[in-house]
Amino acid sequence: MSTEVALILGAGVGLSASLARLFATNGMAVALAARNIDKLSDLAEETGARTYACDAASPGDMARLFASVETDISAPDIAVYNPSMRAPGPIEEIDTDRARDAILTSGYGGFLMAHEAAKRMVPRGSGTLLFTGASASVKGYKNSSVFAMGKHALRGLCSSLARELHPKGVHVGHFVIDGGIQARDETRAPRGEDGFLSPDAIAETYLHVHRQPRSTWTWEIELRPWIESF
Repeated sequence: MSTEVALILGAGVGLSASLARLFATNGMAVALAARNIDKLSDLAEETGARTYACDAASPGDMARLFASVETDISAPDIAVYNPSMRAPGPIEEIDTDRARDAILTSGYGGFLMAHEAAKRMVPRGSGTLLFTGASASVKGYKNSSVFAMGKHALRGLCSSLARELHPKGVHVGHFVIDGGIQARDETRAPRGEDGFLSPDAIAETYLHVHRQPRSTWTWEIELRPWIESF
């Protein structure tokens, strides 16, 4: 069996780092993409990953990313979309330029990844596209209108893509991360046992979805700490 190739967009020190470690441990060749790749040097050394600079909301950057990964390694078998941006605050006070950038990053960037990945996955009839959502994917919160717009857009994209691409052999998964993700150096107030989601545990679920038999494909999973309210 040839080595699987995993591309992670929006790579950093949290969930995406857990994904990179898990994918590498499972024998995958890993590619990490972020606006600033300097922060990825330690993770790349640990996992043997290649790193690529990419603004997820730039069509040119996204096209170059996929072309480079395909040239350097091979076309991705699994692509994970993890970038997001916030512009919190009362609606009348939000900076409109930052709001535009945040919506483009959370929503449009996911479309661009799917666009480039589908060009490669649909012809061969296989592949997995996974997208990281949030509580804001399904419910808007006060002073968080921009984040809700971006995450609702991403969820709508995935809902449509699942119906379009599943019959073509490409698995689409959207993950509603309904709660805070634990950081390695946690500074937030303690919330008791399992108060935050473990990034390693989330990563295991992503891998499980990637490996689901196609007779039981899911397009969406909600993950939350057991103490989190619905």
